[in-house]
Amino acid sequence: MDTDSAHDECGCAPSPSERRQLWPLMSRRGALGFGAVALATIGAIGGPLVAPAFAAGYPSWDDVQRAKANEAAKSAEITKIQNLIKALADDVAAKKAAAEQAADEFYVAQQEYFDAAYRAEQLQLQADEQAQVAIDAANKAGRVAAQLYRNGGDDTSLELFFSGSAASADDLLARLGTMDKLIERNQAVYADAITARDSAQSLSDQAEVQRVERDRLQQVAEQKMVASQRAADEAQAALDEQNARKGQLDAQLAALKDTTARTVAQYQEGERRRREAEAKAAAAAAAAAKAEADRLNAGGGGGGGSGGGGAVVGSGWARPSSGWRSSGYGPRTVQCGSGYCSSGFHYGVDLAAGCGAGIYAAAGGTVVYAGYNGGYGNYIKIDHGNGIGTGYGHIRPGGIFVGNGQRVRAGQLIASEGNTGNSFGCHLHFETYEWGNPVNPINFMAARGISV
Repeated sequence: MDTDSAHDECGCAPSPSERRQLWPLMSRRGALGFGAVALATIGAIGGPLVAPAFAAGYPSWDDVQRAKANEAAKSAEITKIQNLIKALADDVAAKKAAAEQAADEFYVAQQEYFDAAYRAEQLQLQADEQAQVAIDAANKAGRVAAQLYRNGGDDTSLELFFSGSAASADDLLARLGTMDKLIERNQAVYADAITARDSAQSLSDQAEVQRVERDRLQQVAEQKMVASQRAADEAQAALDEQNARKGQLDAQLAALKDTTARTVAQYQEGERRRREAEAKAAAAAAAAAKAEADRLNAGGGGGGGSGGGGAVVGSGWARPSSGWRSSGYGPRTVQCGSGYCSSGFHYGVDLAAGCGAGIYAAAGGTVVYAGYNGGYGNYIKIDHGNGIGTGYGHIRPGGIFVGNGQRVRAGQLIASEGNTGNSFGCHLHFETYEWGNPVNPINFMAARGISV
């Protein structure tokens, strides 16, 4: 897997800096160490970043001017600025590492919850099957008993015990257990019914235990998701702080170290010109990104698909990608490579449209997670209300275009396809949830008029 080169390989989607200009409401945590990190030009969700006034601990240009006049003061100021630059870098590195750890813990907790939900579902299905077997066997035993009693001429007992087929295996088996002729002559039939009934009860009990464990793990996964989002926000805040401070600190440090006749005013003028150049480059990038967004929205971008990426149908839902289905939902052969193996059960469907292709919100809702998520790589989760949710994984570095807490509409461009996390090629891993439990997206979306 080469996640860092996903954008370079295709050049077909907005770069991180372009993205920040085009989608000002997005969270910029997607740039945190998982792809290219560019100079931050906007702040938290809601608009452009206004650099905070320097706190007392940061030197002003006046401080630098005064320090240049005295060697001892200059040396002390140089040391101070070097320490500030290092502290900013250390803070970014520490919070980035914490964010990565929190993201990995979220992924593990989420997968453990999904596995528990699947086990609970399978146990209940088996319990239901055995319960039906028990009822069928009890009814069969009842028919045998009816024939025995008819042959014995005891119609009164027959009507008493068998006025109709059994609605409950327990009820009928209790009555059958009192009938000596059945026990004597058809013990095997009666025993089969008892075995099926007991198996159904045992499986039902196991399913209930597993549901309790599922619910516990769901709470853990939700807590880990919140913690991961918080860690990502803190890491992004540290990066923003570094970006806001470091340019001026570097210039101040250069001014203090300069042994020529260059003045602080000249350094300040150089800083002004650098900022102007960055602003022009950002404007050009914004124009290019706008054109790229129009291309993605127009056709889903990036390669052979089965159509409909972002197009909203009558149900109010949209296909999340124009890509073809490269992997379905359910059990699959484990594939290994690049230091990891795929899971043996696939909780979503993979839609492959090509590196950088558009990813669209399947329905309107609120983004409840936008950031890194372990094996899912860059990941977005949307809450659509009424217990319904969708998830989007393996988004390219810098390819998250929305932020946590943001409202999105059906068919809105929210990301672009990549190869991050445990992935063997660019694609969208798409999941659908009912009350947090993953369900088959093929059936789920088909019920809403969409083929995936």
